[in-house]
Amino acid sequence: MRLARLLTPDGPVSGRYEDGVVHADDGEYEVGADGRLLPPCEPSALYCVGRNFAETLEQMEYERPEEPDFFIKPPTSLLAHEEPILYPEFTDELTYAGELAAVIGKRCRDIAEDEVPEVVRGYTIMNDVDALDQQGRTARKAFDGSGPLGPWLETDLDPREIDMYTDVAGERRQEANTELMLFDPYEIVSYLSRRFTLRPGDVVAFGSPANPGLVEPGDSVEITYEGVGTLRNTVVDSKD
Repeated sequence: MRLARLLTPDGPVSGRYEDGVVHADDGEYEVGADGRLLPPCEPSALYCVGRNFAETLEQMEYERPEEPDFFIKPPTSLLAHEEPILYPEFTDELTYAGELAAVIGKRCRDIAEDEVPEVVRGYTIMNDVDALDQQGRTARKAFDGSGPLGPWLETDLDPREIDMYTDVAGERRQEANTELMLFDPYEIVSYLSRRFTLRPGDVVAFGSPANPGLVEPGDSVEITYEGVGTLRNTVVDSKD
């Protein structure tokens, strides 16, 4: 089942998504006509794992980490499906990363790997937007609009062996399968839960395969994960 959030003139609504319609408790809402999609959750934090594909290690000349390597984005990094990505004035090297992400469904801490399906509400897609020429991960990855997320949650998914691809301006830039992850999604959620209390709505993103190339204003970035859907955002000049 797909779950979505929609911003209407009367405020946000949530419900089951099917064929462009959100079925909420108080009625049906057509995406576009009655409102626009919001990020599918309201996290207190986005926990993002890096260097989680072997080809990414080769691209970035890193050794294989012994434990998941992670950083945190704030809620202000969120953008919804189809919202524009503003090209920041402080960078000349903006790039993307197509990532599968879990959304936590219940407050939890110190959970075992086999318990992860019980605490994950569903899966969605994140674009880990990165200003490569900035110093340190926080400056590079945690700015406003650096975390497009959506378009919805898929609640019925085994995340451990699904295909993905990313197209930028119509060109295939990424193509991989989640079985190539160094640490699988269940390992990562369990690992993070030993360090943080995970709250409902929190996001755990599992890393990206190698991402050749930068993006420029006018480029559309489309990230697809099999069984989930496609997250699409267009880069625009922040000065326009």
